[in-house]
Amino acid sequence: VQLQASGGGLVQAGGSLRLSCAASETDFSFDVMGWYRQAPGKQREPVAQITNGGITMYAFSVKDRFAISRDGANNTVYLQMNNLKPEDTAVYYCSGSSSTRGNYWGQGTQVTVSS
Repeated sequence: VQLQASGGGLVQAGGSLRLSCAASETDFSFDVMGWYRQAPGKQREPVAQITNGGITMYAFSVKDRFAISRDGANNTVYLQMNNLKPEDTAVYYCSGSSSTRGNYWGQGTQVTVSS
């Protein structure tokens, strides 16, 4: 299974971006899909996750600014990022976890927020 992330880019502080991540196979549904990010010199950290039942979880730093959603039929996850801040600058990775298929990472997409 491959995860293809897209939607990153350069945006000014206060702006918005929408990330997408699509799985190459749709004959199953990930138990959990999510987004992580890694800033230069820092460890990868979780940003948001969503279960196949629609339960969402957010890092405190992005709560009320970011919204995660998914299209279960197409094994696609989205991250709507609003009111972006320079500290949101990082490479964003999508992930998918399945009890039957294993755990997968996307290739990463760069998000840069200028002040």
